[in-house]
Amino acid sequence: MVNENLKIAIQAALKAGEIIMTVYDTPFDVELKYDKSPLTEADQKANTVINHFLQKTNIPIISEENKQTDYNIRRNWSTCWIVDPLDGTKEFIKRNGEFTVNIAFVSQQMPLSGVIYVPATKVIYVADVLNKTAFKACLNSHNTSVDGVLERQEPMSPLRSESIRVVGSRSHMTQETVEFMENLKTKGNDVEIVSKGSSLKFCLLAEGKADVYPRFAPTMEWDTAAGQAICNAVGIDVISKETNRPLLYNKENLLNPWFLVSTL
Repeated sequence: MVNENLKIAIQAALKAGEIIMTVYDTPFDVELKYDKSPLTEADQKANTVINHFLQKTNIPIISEENKQTDYNIRRNWSTCWIVDPLDGTKEFIKRNGEFTVNIAFVSQQMPLSGVIYVPATKVIYVADVLNKTAFKACLNSHNTSVDGVLERQEPMSPLRSESIRVVGSRSHMTQETVEFMENLKTKGNDVEIVSKGSSLKFCLLAEGKADVYPRFAPTMEWDTAAGQAICNAVGIDVISKETNRPLLYNKENLLNPWFLVSTL
C-alpha cells in the first residue's frame, strides 16, 4: 500500500515529466548558473510544478532550483523532501533521453521513500524503504493515475552476472573511477562498463542490470536521495567513502562525499 505522501510524490513527478517533455520537443535556451552548471526552462517549470504538489504536505522542501534555507533553520527539520526537478540537464541538452525527475522523502537524514521518473521513456521507479518494496512501471502516458501506476508495477531485485558490471557516467568519468575498475581487473574479475546518465545509475543496480556504481566525483544531495531510497528498498547500501556509512541528507553542506553503491 502506497502512503499518501508517496502518492503525491508520484503525481508530482509525472506532472513534472509532462512539462519537461513540452520543452524537450521545442528549441530551448540554456543558461549557466553560478557554479557553471546548465539551467533550462524545463528545470524551472518542473520545479514550480513539484513545489505546488509537495507544499500540500506541509513538509519543507530542499530542491536544486529553490533558494536554500539557512542551516540554522534546516537543522531543526526532522523530515523534508529532497528534489531534483531535472536530473541530468546535460543529458537533456544532448537530447539522449537519460534525464530524470528525482523526489525523495527524508526522515532523520535518511531517505525513506523515493520516486525517479524518466520522462522520455515514461518509466517510473518507486520505493518505500521501511516496507522494503520497490518497483518500476512502464506507462503509456504522463497523465497516468497513481492507481494506474500501481497496476503496471514490476518488482525489482538485484541480480549478479558472471562479469562485474560497473556503472560509469556518460558525463563525469574520473581518473579515480578508471583506477577503481582497473583494480577490479587485477583481482581477476571480468569487468563490463555500463554507461548511464542521471539517477538512472542507481536504478540499474536496483533492477539487476549492474553490480557496482563508484561515484568518485562531486554530487549534491538532490542527485542521490531518490536513488538511494530505491537501492535501499531492495537491500543495496549507498556508502560514503568518508565515513564508511550510508550517505546522510539535510547536512549543513549539501555536497555529498564520494560514495560507492555495490551488490558485491
